[in-house]
Amino acid sequence: MFFDELEALAGKREYTREATSSKLVSQFLSEMDGFVKNNAGVLTLAATNVPWAIDPACRRPGRFDRVLFVPPPDRAARAAILAILLAGRPTAADIDLPVLAARTSGFSGADLENLIDTAADRAIAASLERNTEVPIDQRHLVAALGEIRPTTVEWLTTARNYARYANEGGQYDEVLEFLRRHGKP
Repeated sequence: MFFDELEALAGKREYTREATSSKLVSQFLSEMDGFVKNNAGVLTLAATNVPWAIDPACRRPGRFDRVLFVPPPDRAARAAILAILLAGRPTAADIDLPVLAARTSGFSGADLENLIDTAADRAIAASLERNTEVPIDQRHLVAALGEIRPTTVEWLTTARNYARYANEGGQYDEVLEFLRRHGKP
């Protein structure tokens, strides 16, 4: 089972103003405890962009007791993601994926998708203007790079602060190591 945006179901109860929110978290935890007793062959995963907002009770053994930091994609992964996102679209031969991958440091997969969509919009506009299909080319992608900014920088800045000052039990050690290796904020 996979729960996305776990903070919506399991946010810290100490910060909730409404009793219903606190009851929701308590009920969710209770259901998880009941599920643990009869879950042979079931893997339960969750994702969140704000791990510091998750109720600590969620991290008890048998619940979400392991935390994994998924960093932004590296250069090779960005090139692969860009190739996948461009597959099936009309593209020109001048697209230089290694150059684009080098220029998109800090971009998430969603940021890269936004980049491709923005470049595609430019190609569509050119197609309408010329009344013929214009493929996505390097010029469209470079122009889109002028508009699209990585969304991970703000997150990494916030994560850095939590990792430095609220690293209970070393849960943010991977974040600190990533920041140290990459000289991020």
